[in-house]
Amino acid sequence: MSKIAVVYWSGTGNTEAMANAVLEGAAAAGADTQLFTADSFDAASAEAFDAIAFGRPSMGTEELEDSEFEPMFSACEGALNGKKIALFGSYGWGDGEWMRNWETRCGGVGAVLACDSVICNDAPDDEATANCRALGAALV
Repeated sequence: MSKIAVVYWSGTGNTEAMANAVLEGAAAAGADTQLFTADSFDAASAEAFDAIAFGRPSMGTEELEDSEFEPMFSACEGALNGKKIALFGSYGWGDGEWMRNWETRCGGVGAVLACDSVICNDAPDDEATANCRALGAALV
């Protein structure tokens, strides 16, 4: 049984809703799943999982949230080489450049993207929720 971590940071609850859908999708596909907020996950935690879904909203000028998510993600990058991951998040403006930049960053550390990333504008609608469930299943 695959061990899947879903790690997120959410300011408004939109990314948290997406994280819960990712978790549901992975669990429905038969994975042993665990949900983490960014402040409760670290590189040692990353080593314990077969795959990880990371979620966060677009912040500021389309960057990672810098007080909790960025420090956690930077610390985990060394543990992502060869690790199957997936990315998801919400945004309120822009065209998704923040996700493309994040995907490039993950590829640069050797992470293996299991599927297309999922982004949604503001709160996840039915389509985004279904896509998040599919993203979770793709990690299994």
